[in-house]
Amino acid sequence: MYTLFLYFPVADVVYAFHSSHLPGKVIVLLLFVGSVFAWTIMLTKMMELRRARIGGLRFLASYRGEASPLGIYLKRQPYGQSPPFAVYGAGCRAMGRLLEAKDETGDLLDSPGGYPIRNLSEREAKAVRNMVERTMADQALALESYMGFLATAVTVAPFLGLLGTVWGVMDSFGSMAAHGAATLAAVAPGVSGALLTTVVGLLVALPSSVGYNALANRIRRLCVEMENFAGEFLSDIDRYFSMGA
Repeated sequence: MYTLFLYFPVADVVYAFHSSHLPGKVIVLLLFVGSVFAWTIMLTKMMELRRARIGGLRFLASYRGEASPLGIYLKRQPYGQSPPFAVYGAGCRAMGRLLEAKDETGDLLDSPGGYPIRNLSEREAKAVRNMVERTMADQALALESYMGFLATAVTVAPFLGLLGTVWGVMDSFGSMAAHGAATLAAVAPGVSGALLTTVVGLLVALPSSVGYNALANRIRRLCVEMENFAGEFLSDIDRYFSMGA
């Protein structure tokens, strides 16, 4: 078993690569480059989502420990790449701009006690809600960045490998017919090189598929947490700052 574990057909792969036709070699190289990009995206995205998850949990714990929904904004505490914090900051900045534009008394969010000196009107509250929704959409797009490349790798890599295989087999049988050589020794090298593209295509597609599903699940969870927080934040704004003014 130990001997089988150590065995890896590197020589066979190299032989198959050298035996393949030019289009097959090009396809193998394209798949190799695509694999490097796919692994880079998966590892980078995994670390990015992990930071977003940790920052989001820290921010939510701090937010729910504040008496005022504006408490964290007034303290100017950073929480890194956290989607809920980005939504929260956009909503608070929108409130500050609206109140300042109407009352012309400076940044009302910095007033004594940490509360604005007046309530938000219905129109202003709607503007804050729109800003929060736009920021949520922007954050969702940012979380999903480069995921399209992984989806493309999952879909295209096997077909690209199959194209190389079919092309290589067709080329091998065409050469056999042209030279009149019907022996296995004449056909085997070309077929071996042709099958290599399918193997490489599957080696690219399988990890990309697993990585895509894992990352998509994490992104979906972060988006749900962000939407839940947005609803909580807007409810707190409605409760603390009546829209009847």
